[in-house]
Amino acid sequence: MLFYITKVIFTSIIIVLVTEIAKSNDKFGGLVAALPLTTILIILWMYFEGFSDEKIARHMLYTVFFVIPTIPMFFIFPLLLAKLGFITSLSLGLMVTIILLVLTDKLLRFFGTGIL
Repeated sequence: MLFYITKVIFTSIIIVLVTEIAKSNDKFGGLVAALPLTTILIILWMYFEGFSDEKIARHMLYTVFFVIPTIPMFFIFPLLLAKLGFITSLSLGLMVTIILLVLTDKLLRFFGTGIL
């Protein structure tokens, strides 16, 4: 239980820190947000919990496959924000992301590795 609480607190601190950096400097905040901080934390937690190297490696591989369809969100949202507002832009960006994630999963299934 103590390890679980440590994971939650440490991970929360990282998210808050990135948010605070983004408040004061857009460019640096974007850079820090683009770093694979959550992925690194996840594989660290997996390692310390005794996951196999194979499981961790598969996690990293699937992360790469599923990062690709999320990239359009970073273009769609800022383009639509001024025209459609925050909620609509975010909703449309998320819908496109979900569609692309499903299509990516179908493509991965075609090659025998789908997970959704």
